[in-house]
Amino acid sequence: MGSTVTTTAPENTAPAAPRPGYLQLLRTRGAWTFLLPGFAARQPFAMLTISIVLLVQHTTGSYGAAGAAAAVTGVSMALFAPYSGRLADRYGQRAVLVPGLLVHALSGLSLTALALAHAPLWALFAAAVPTGASVPQVGPMVRARWGVKLQGSPLMTTAAAFESVTDELTFVFGPLLATALCTTVTPAAGLVTEAALTLVGGLLFAAQKSTQPPVTGRGGHARVEHVSALRVPGVRVLAVTFLGIGSVFGGMQVSLAAFTESIGEPGLNGVLYGVFAAGNMLSGVVCGAIAWKVAPRRRLLVGYTGLALTASALWTAHSVLLLAALGLLVGMCIAPALITGYTLVEALVPAGARTEAFTWLTGAVALGQAAAVTAAGQLEDRLWGGAGFLVPMAGTVLALVTLVALRSRLTAPSKNRTVARGVGHRVPVTVD
Repeated sequence: MGSTVTTTAPENTAPAAPRPGYLQLLRTRGAWTFLLPGFAARQPFAMLTISIVLLVQHTTGSYGAAGAAAAVTGVSMALFAPYSGRLADRYGQRAVLVPGLLVHALSGLSLTALALAHAPLWALFAAAVPTGASVPQVGPMVRARWGVKLQGSPLMTTAAAFESVTDELTFVFGPLLATALCTTVTPAAGLVTEAALTLVGGLLFAAQKSTQPPVTGRGGHARVEHVSALRVPGVRVLAVTFLGIGSVFGGMQVSLAAFTESIGEPGLNGVLYGVFAAGNMLSGVVCGAIAWKVAPRRRLLVGYTGLALTASALWTAHSVLLLAALGLLVGMCIAPALITGYTLVEALVPAGARTEAFTWLTGAVALGQAAAVTAAGQLEDRLWGGAGFLVPMAGTVLALVTLVALRSRLTAPSKNRTVARGVGHRVPVTVD
């Protein structure tokens, strides 16, 4: 007897009706109770890396040292964020968020004091570790709350787009605010403000207990409780993809700062980075408003190809206008990749592990950013001005190669699929 395999190909299935838009999403019952404090809580995150770079570069005179300090923060966040997400899935978001906020504020202020005291680099690294490890994972927590509210709804893709736009809105204002504070008030003002805003916004978000996802660590099934989201092959592929996106963020932060200083206009750093983030935000708005008939995996491949091509042209820019135009294009290519990646998580990962899965992706962005600020800082110190822009090119091209090679792992297993098992007795078994 031949074995029978019945499979449903979700990737080739077009939606039966146009997907609802942002207005219907925002009418979701109880959404505003976590949206507004969630926005306030993650606004300071966009200030962290650039504030460290500007402060440490001011006190040491080296972009290499500044990039290294920021990189330690990013690596620490990347390593601890998934563990924080897993704890939030098991014990509740509030239980993880409140102590983390206190640690982050204290360690950020310690890093500021050490930098101003011209402490050795190893001391800055020691303070950077808890600063990064305790970064509150508000974005993944908000996405997990949407997952509870919209379970099985076509609004999930709209929610993913909305969250990407929200993230990028913070990256429009965050670098501008941090740069303005560091250049017009004092180099320490950016990091101090980041710590204060994170603490206040995070506590407001933590107070919204009614919308947090149900705890899976108590009273649930023990077999499911300890399964890591990283065991899903598609999550690993997406993590590599997001590493490349992080290389764009980190490489541009250092390289734009070095470029604007080299032309005697350091205040333009926040403006140029804001143009980049604005392109990201605007394309995110458009991406979320479209009722896509193209499969998410294909959209990711096309969008990421565009990102690699535009990022590869950054190092050729030698004027403010050209750099702003290229930065806008790069930003416009990032949002579709981020949105599609987060949308794929909803299909690939069980609900009880999604906060952890989201933190793996945000952690991958942070890790890519950390490696990029280190590499870009060294290139800016040792080679020509603008050499740091080679880092986004390398990061996105390598990630694109990985994505193309392993794209088959981004297809979610169908609940309708049956697989024959055994040699002599082939019994159909449902695969979830």
